[in-house]
Amino acid sequence: MRLQHSAAIWTDFPALVPMALYAEGITPDVSVQDRVVAYTERAAARLATASESDLPEIQAWRRAFSRMGLKPTQYRCASESLLRRFRKEGALPSLHPLIDLCNALSIAYAVPIAVFDVSRIAGSIEVRYAKGDETYLTFAGETEHPPAGEVVFADAEGRAHARRWTNRQSGLSAVRDETSNALIIAEALHETAEADLTDLLSTLTTELTTLWPLTPKSALLTPTSPAFTA
Repeated sequence: MRLQHSAAIWTDFPALVPMALYAEGITPDVSVQDRVVAYTERAAARLATASESDLPEIQAWRRAFSRMGLKPTQYRCASESLLRRFRKEGALPSLHPLIDLCNALSIAYAVPIAVFDVSRIAGSIEVRYAKGDETYLTFAGETEHPPAGEVVFADAEGRAHARRWTNRQSGLSAVRDETSNALIIAEALHETAEADLTDLLSTLTTELTTLWPLTPKSALLTPTSPAFTA
């Protein structure tokens, strides 16, 4: 399993800080409710004094989406969408303990976190500009073809596991009850991204090793060390 961002992405978005973590031995039979409550309370405290669109983490992604030619109020990064839903509904839906944990961390840190079932990925993921021949499976089971130039998470067989960078994941590699091995990716562009993702990585590692008997492998990626291999 290999993750990397293309040279063009690093060039066009020099402030990018990606975090990757690979974990084997995930099961659906653990409870994360107490942890979800703690992290959602942290998000609620931030939203009590500012809307999600005012947060520096979200503003940085809005600028990135504008640069990609996307309207930030039409296409939102995943963390903004989660924060918006949480602000309106007061809670997030429960899907799977790993997803519930990562969604809660996503709104606590206001950064998008993607979680992939590694068994559904062909060899590698590269975050790159689409060529136009990639395939993307929606959660409704429909196949789409991202246009050339859109940022996608593409595997070795040309399947897009996320569209519009951090906007929406694919139904193909979504975590399910049978998922055992997962790749978790967080990305940020704001001024304190490196410090915040270092803290997020430490927090996530602690949570995972407390909940499951596993030893994750992880890294922060940089332009000079852009690849993560598990």
